Amino acid sequence: MDDQTQVPTAGPGATWPALAGPDSLATRLPPHLWFAVSAVFHYLGPAFAVLLFPHVGVLGIAWLRIATAALIFAPLTRPLRIFARAESRTRLLLIAFGACLAVMNCSFYLALDRLPISLVAAIEFVGTIAIALVGLRTARNLAALAIAVTGTLLLIDVKWSSDPVGLFWAFLNGALFVGYIVLGHRVARAGAGDGVAGLGAAMAVAFVVVLPIGFSDALPAFFSPPLLIAAIGVGICSSVIPYVCDQLAMSRLPRSSFALMLSLLPVTATLIGVVVLQQIPSLGDCLGVALVVAGVAFHKPVADRA
Repeated sequence: MDDQTQVPTAGPGATWPALAGPDSLATRLPPHLWFAVSAVFHYLGPAFAVLLFPHVGVLGIAWLRIATAALIFAPLTRPLRIFARAESRTRLLLIAFGACLAVMNCSFYLALDRLPISLVAAIEFVGTIAIALVGLRTARNLAALAIAVTGTLLLIDVKWSSDPVGLFWAFLNGALFVGYIVLGHRVARAGAGDGVAGLGAAMAVAFVVVLPIGFSDALPAFFSPPLLIAAIGVGICSSVIPYVCDQLAMSRLPRSSFALMLSLLPVTATLIGVVVLQQIPSLGDCLGVALVVAGVAFHKPVADRA
């Protein structure tokens, strides 16, 4: 599989016309804006998930999140038709992407059930640094990464844990997050609209993978309208809006640039804490935000090698 792998669209009724073509919304708006939207919803999703933790099992939350996203994507992207028209290596790409999404989401929640989110986020960020380093190529971008990493470390209050099971799930999530970036970038290279269609097909695969894993834990939500509404909110905010925006950003950003921009996630978490939770950041937090923004701004994208 290479970056030229084409993800076929699902037909005229199921393509994303607003996202395809040279004059589409996806190309008129800068990719950094799409990433910013993804970064905001990346933390709004867990905020909804908090409502479910006391009532639904950890794997049940993952099941409901993926199921909601798969059901939303299905009529819009027609995943069965995409698989029927795809070449064998494209099918393998979509299957790998979907399996990665399923296990990544499950391991993320299993890690959060045992470890503080700051430690899980820090472990997750290690892999993105590696991806950014691979594609730096210039001293300017190396300096940009160093500045952004310094700012991220100031924002994340990392405290190690003695829970080996929690650490296992956190490291698995971090490794799969790297897989999400690499595989998602390959899918996105088909183009904005086709990338989203491929995402829909991969999400159908993710649902098949997670179907027997968390169904029993998710059952209580089906007998409580408030829980079901919260689950739908989790799916939309965690696996629909951010993943679509990631595809729109990945289709125009080199992989290393996208990986570097992930250092903005702690920044959005801090800002959401201020606006939603009235959590006023410290002077160190403000310095960390400034360094991350400066590092991302200083970075100059360089096209990936084929």
